[in-house]
Amino acid sequence: MHKELRAIDEYVQSELGYETSGHDYTHIKRVVRLSERLLEGEQADEELVLVAAYLHDVSDDKVTTDPAKKRQAMKDKLTELGYSDEFTTKVFEIIDNMSFSANLQGKHHLSIEGQIVQDADRLDAIGAIGIARTFYFGGHFGEIMYDPRIMPRQEMDKSEYRKRNTVVNHFYEKLLKLKDQMNTETAKKIAANRQQVMLAFLDEFYDEWNGKK
Repeated sequence: MHKELRAIDEYVQSELGYETSGHDYTHIKRVVRLSERLLEGEQADEELVLVAAYLHDVSDDKVTTDPAKKRQAMKDKLTELGYSDEFTTKVFEIIDNMSFSANLQGKHHLSIEGQIVQDADRLDAIGAIGIARTFYFGGHFGEIMYDPRIMPRQEMDKSEYRKRNTVVNHFYEKLLKLKDQMNTETAKKIAANRQQVMLAFLDEFYDEWNGKK
């Protein structure tokens, strides 16, 4: 890791090291590692991918009450480290358009770099880690675990999506949809396995909930 990326790593650790909704520094490091893995199968700007992967959650409104202030701080940090305005613009094009909620009412066209970071972030939302993060996130925001009387929502805009529901419904409203929304071939293969992990978990969950096991 060269000095600029090391500085970004340290910056993100200071920003998200104690974040408690599942969007913490350990999540960032997993997304970075997954991005590196996906890069092996794609022709892309590695620097852009890794910088965007590191910074993608720092200004998210789930983790900060002042996204605008965090965005400016990130821009200042990139300038301080010698990154050009053009590079910084590309970083924010990825960050601003990669999230699930940003694509609810129409899919944004992302550069290959953006597609890689999006895939890596979504992969960390599914599988065993995804299950753990989902319940951690739900508990953080006071969601109930499950209520069979509350059905998953179908068509949602961002504001509707951000309203609280049950933790289990989140699997149907988002997580189980992600496998078919992956961009890169490597991510599609990883997602297929993680999808099966979630489906097996849900089968077991319902059996235990209903006293069948």
